[in-house]
Amino acid sequence: MEAQRLQFPGSDGQQLSARLDLPVGPVRTFALFAHCFTCGKDVLAATRIAQALTAHGIAVLRFDFTGLGGSGGDFANTNFSSNVADLLAAADYLRQHHRAPALLIGHSLGGAAVLSAAHGIPEAKAVVTIAAPSDPSHVVGLFGDQAARIEADGQAEVRLAGRAFKIKRQFIEDVAEQKLLDSVAKLRKALLVMHAPQDDTVGIDNATQIFIAAKHPKSFVSLDRADHLLTRKADAVYVANTIAAWSQRYLDIDALDVPAAVAEEGLVRVEESHVGKYQERITAGPHHLLADEPVSFGGLNGGPAPYDLLLAGLGACTAMTMRMYADRKGWPLEHVAVTLRHEKIHATDSAECSTTEGKIDWIEREITMRGPLDEAQRAALMEIADKCPVHRTLHSEVVVRTHLAATAAR
Repeated sequence: MEAQRLQFPGSDGQQLSARLDLPVGPVRTFALFAHCFTCGKDVLAATRIAQALTAHGIAVLRFDFTGLGGSGGDFANTNFSSNVADLLAAADYLRQHHRAPALLIGHSLGGAAVLSAAHGIPEAKAVVTIAAPSDPSHVVGLFGDQAARIEADGQAEVRLAGRAFKIKRQFIEDVAEQKLLDSVAKLRKALLVMHAPQDDTVGIDNATQIFIAAKHPKSFVSLDRADHLLTRKADAVYVANTIAAWSQRYLDIDALDVPAAVAEEGLVRVEESHVGKYQERITAGPHHLLADEPVSFGGLNGGPAPYDLLLAGLGACTAMTMRMYADRKGWPLEHVAVTLRHEKIHATDSAECSTTEGKIDWIEREITMRGPLDEAQRAALMEIADKCPVHRTLHSEVVVRTHLAATAAR
């Protein structure tokens, strides 16, 4: 993943601080992300979702709304309408310098903002809300007793997530004027509503109201056991992977373009996805998959572990070799399955190897065959299993030459 830090003028001309997360390979589409109320572009949920989306070829622009994070302006003078205007400015930046966003994603009040801004971004084909309120005035409930003081005195200091913010009466008046569900009804874009049933900040009833107001195509995904801010990394990654899968049919990005050098038959490329600590993106010719470590090893369990892939290669080669042999002989092999397990054992525990000290790699392979085979045929197929190419490679001397790529030396 490549990250670009940049600035662009907001709705009132102030400079907004932004980050554009780009995939390592081709950009399939651009997405615009709106963060939650008083958060910022670098909040964990926004960061993790954006970085995970890049593994799917989706570039994500996220930015600090006026007066927040590294952006200019005074937060006290902002409101929901100015947030929407900032989103339109961000879309215009992408339109001028890259491509207009085809995907809009908003978290919490940012979800309400993208629903409102969507009509002003005609290139957007799909909208995703995460834990969004159905009425922007919902946020006033976070002000507690200070809401009455804001109404009476014109402004007051409110503590949100441990930080103090000055809120003016104009903010409350602005959110009260919003007719968000009317905008949802006129959306005319694919909509994905994501919400946690246990969300105690923005209740699940908000998702129901948004979903009912929307016209098809619309979808709902329950973020069971997630909290409002998606503080668990696994929840944020799940959200990103779901968005990527759901959006494909609406954004015309079904086929991931692969550079010609990578698509060459017999060439395998492995590169970090920058999702979690260990997740790797694998390209094998035109095929794509992920490798990862289990959660117990510090990974996200987003794909098979390296030794799982090794066993899969041996198992696949075993089954293919048996199938080829049976078909060539005309034997009635109806189905073959191979179950494998790898472990490290002490050399002294094995009578089948010449090593006498330390530990050795032990692979247990169990083969199941179905079909009216006689005993001689089964014995021959078991013998041929040990002659599959991958099996022979594992038992032969293997040389791995490693060198530094020319581009990596810079």
